[in-house]
Amino acid sequence: MTEPDADPAKARFLIMNVVRLSGIAVALLGLAIIAGKLDLGREIGAFLFLFGLFEALFMPTILARRWKSPRE
Repeated sequence: MTEPDADPAKARFLIMNVVRLSGIAVALLGLAIIAGKLDLGREIGAFLFLFGLFEALFMPTILARRWKSPRE
């Protein structure tokens, strides 16, 4: 599926954006639960909202730092 000469920066950029978008989706799901659109409990909605915010705002930065090339 992957090419041997594929640029790893493109794959990492794609992964960071998928993580960001999935975090937004989880946060919106949490908001829907909190608003009462889905009957799963406000605590679960609050947890999903906070987890989604963390995933959308902080995980791309954490991934970028982890993938950063070491200075020589």
